[in-house]
Amino acid sequence: MTPLVSTEWLAAEMGAADLVILDASAHLPGTGRDPAAEYAAAHIPGARFLGLMTALVDPDGDVPAALPTRAQFEARMGALGVSADTRVVLYDNSDMRTSARAWFIFRLYGHREFTILDGGLQKWVAEGRPVETDEPSIAPATYASAGGHGAVRTKADMLANCDSRAEQVVDARDAGRFAGTVEDTVHGLPGGHIPGARHLLFRDVMAEDGTFLPPDKLAEAFTKAGLDPDKPLAASCGSGVTAAVLLFAHSLLGHDHGALYDGSWSDWGSDPTTPKETGEPR
Repeated sequence: MTPLVSTEWLAAEMGAADLVILDASAHLPGTGRDPAAEYAAAHIPGARFLGLMTALVDPDGDVPAALPTRAQFEARMGALGVSADTRVVLYDNSDMRTSARAWFIFRLYGHREFTILDGGLQKWVAEGRPVETDEPSIAPATYASAGGHGAVRTKADMLANCDSRAEQVVDARDAGRFAGTVEDTVHGLPGGHIPGARHLLFRDVMAEDGTFLPPDKLAEAFTKAGLDPDKPLAASCGSGVTAAVLLFAHSLLGHDHGALYDGSWSDWGSDPTTPKETGEPR
């Protein structure tokens, strides 16, 4: 499957026996939005609710809302009736384009065929395509993952990188939180960023309708932020969600070496011993 599929493609493929559509929506706590309730109210016909920030979070992880373990991923896939050979379409109805976080997890644990619906539910609905409220009947499957690709960085890794600068660091948050001119009210922390980080707002790799920019425009966005997509890259944000949007955009440029700092600012900013910078990138 291609990394992205259009609404037209999905409309034509719906109902295929080997295809499962998963709603990967999640929202920031302060928005008052409930992704499960929104799924129940309206979802793409046949879609199943992934539970991205409930079923696919490791409660014993070292950072808030940590990536799931392989065992958790396998259990959730089995419960959703997904097998290793299932073609999976990921979509969301989130301002944060959370399907990219799901994409990172599916890639990390080696699922073979998966893609993101470009523009998500917003584009689907805007085009007048059908939605439903009924939950599909799911026959549980046996799921066994193998391999996988994708790198995850820890706070120790990022601290070492502050000295070595072996990897470029890109921060997907808004400019105010990055520069420290406003507080990070999402996580209850002062603003600022990891020393040496560059700033690329995750929304700047997407068009106004929520679809991803074409490769030439994506490359321009990275370059404008002072980044070389060909060189090692680690992505950070508030808690490892919108950083995945930048990593997905990076992959659309043909690169698969991007790494995710899963703890991101919620991990870094809450530790009084970590170095921090404010202001524009240096």
